[in-house]
Amino acid sequence: MTAKADPSSIWIALGIGLAAGIAIFGIGLFSAQGNPWLIAVWAVSSTLTAVLLGMVIMSRKAESAAYAQIEGQSGAVGAVIQSSLRGSWTGAAQPVQVNARTRDAVYRVIGKTGVNLIGEGDSSKLKKLFDDETRKVHRAVPNVHIKKIVVGTNPDQVRLHKMMKSVKAGKKQLSRGEIRIVAKRLEALGNSMPIPKGIDPMNFRPSRKM
Repeated sequence: MTAKADPSSIWIALGIGLAAGIAIFGIGLFSAQGNPWLIAVWAVSSTLTAVLLGMVIMSRKAESAAYAQIEGQSGAVGAVIQSSLRGSWTGAAQPVQVNARTRDAVYRVIGKTGVNLIGEGDSSKLKKLFDDETRKVHRAVPNVHIKKIVVGTNPDQVRLHKMMKSVKAGKKQLSRGEIRIVAKRLEALGNSMPIPKGIDPMNFRPSRKM
């Protein structure tokens, strides 16, 4: 997948890995002063370093390729949220506000920087969704800081691969305990999403628990 998205990635990883391995082995060969044991140790170390560095580069390239494949698609923001949140950060792959006709959506992530509302779609059409969710958040947690981010490819938007970095950037607003409290209050409100067009409510099958 990575090679298909970026054909030069393999050669870049090989080139940098080999260059680093050769440089480390050269330093070791010079410092070993003919000691075969030290030369062998440096040879193993340089090989492992070259392989590890190449893998790290390919891993980063693979991540970029994965983002490029889903960028611009509906639900891409939710997929990144689901796979990227760690520690005390909390959020869901499902949007909290959505326009069923245009598929513009707003997602919510709660963490140290407060409540982050992440928009996916047309910036002008997201305003109403942002306003509705902001009012809902203010009713539940009036004093919590709210940050709004629009993900997209336009100059005034945040690219998908930089989304989580933008979410986590900023001054610390909430402690770990406060994050849990805010998350529970907002979860209790539920979602106000309309039923998308094309879904027949009569064909909905309730769960056995219900």
